[in-house]
Amino acid sequence: MIEIKKNYIDSKNEQAVIVAIRRPEVSRIEVDDHLNELKELARTAGADVKAQVVQERPAPDSAYFIGKGKLEQVQELIEEHNANLVIFDDELSPAQVKNISRVLEDIKVIDRTALILDIFADHAKSSEAKTQVELAQLNYLLPRLTRQWQHLSRQVGGIGTKGPGETQLETDRRLVRTRISKLKIRLAEIDKQNSTRRQHRDSMYRVALIGYTNAGKSTLMNALSDADIGVEDKLFATLDTTIRRVPINDVLTVLISDTVGFIRKLPHQLVASFRSTLSESSEADLLLHVVDISHPHYDEHIDVVNGLLSEIDAHQNKRILVFNKVDMISDQATIQHIKSRYENSVFISASRHIGLKNLKKTIIQSFDDQYVVGELHLSFSKGFNEHLVHNFATILEKKYDDDMVYLKVKYHKENEYRITLLLEKYGVKHNTPIA
Repeated sequence: MIEIKKNYIDSKNEQAVIVAIRRPEVSRIEVDDHLNELKELARTAGADVKAQVVQERPAPDSAYFIGKGKLEQVQELIEEHNANLVIFDDELSPAQVKNISRVLEDIKVIDRTALILDIFADHAKSSEAKTQVELAQLNYLLPRLTRQWQHLSRQVGGIGTKGPGETQLETDRRLVRTRISKLKIRLAEIDKQNSTRRQHRDSMYRVALIGYTNAGKSTLMNALSDADIGVEDKLFATLDTTIRRVPINDVLTVLISDTVGFIRKLPHQLVASFRSTLSESSEADLLLHVVDISHPHYDEHIDVVNGLLSEIDAHQNKRILVFNKVDMISDQATIQHIKSRYENSVFISASRHIGLKNLKKTIIQSFDDQYVVGELHLSFSKGFNEHLVHNFATILEKKYDDDMVYLKVKYHKENEYRITLLLEKYGVKHNTPIA
């Protein structure tokens, strides 16, 4: 049986060369930004980037991703820097990995997807995160089992002459598919448990922190909740969802969740596997989209996050842009320009607690815009049954006497008409909103 290897960077401080292509429609500045991010990913995984290679071409080469001549330049840099790892900034096909490895001989070749999977595997702490990462890794690995055993099956083809290598390869594929099926079942069970827990929290207003990785979400969570969530200057420092109960004022207490950050070219295997975790975002009443205002390409980061929110069906949620790290911007004209571009956004420094009062006011306003908390006085004698409320409102408090039930409820303003119908049929008093 083939040994399934899912960690691509074995030891700390591996020496790496990174490789990218620049298409005509992409500027050199954008490519440099992508490569800087790839360097940061490599650093997070424990590799030390010694050199980089960029080739201008309209599309990746089908055989080698870059041209074979450029690959020889990579070989020279490997020898010059004594490197033992090459990282490509885009996902490579199994055939490309095979062809590149043949040219570079004993040098390990991975792509951006493998690198991100490696980081996720290293940072996953909970059983749920480990299960999600393993599922993503196996989905990535499955098509790459091809030809692993080719050296064992060099026999004449035809009926009755199937080589042992091909048989072993089919066995390995079957084992991986079986493991994938088991992981999907386990994740479905976890998702069901999480959904049950979320239902129990329905009486509270839910706020989810989302954003590009390393934008400062965990720092903001700490600032709002006085929590002690680990904050590191590394990409994907947070994988598991952290939820805290945060009092916003004397009346409103919300549940704030902080989960995995997004990044450009996030492997689709990870997005699929982390749907359970990301459902905290898709089911939240309010999304606080945290943006690192000091990053030169913050606008691209916003687009990346918006695209991924669409992918997980969270793009319809009420959303507020929260520009973080304003203390790192000395030019006030820059901030004013961003304010004019993104209306109703909030500007803060989570690390220095600047602008948090304004952010809390924005959260309160969002709650007031979406929800009503009110009292209903309903009569049993008119046939009222409590289950009639549960489909469109959350019961916060209830009291009874012989004839009446007195309910304190929270409901979305879209359900106002249902409340009106309920009161017309069973009520003896109009709905009384609570200030």
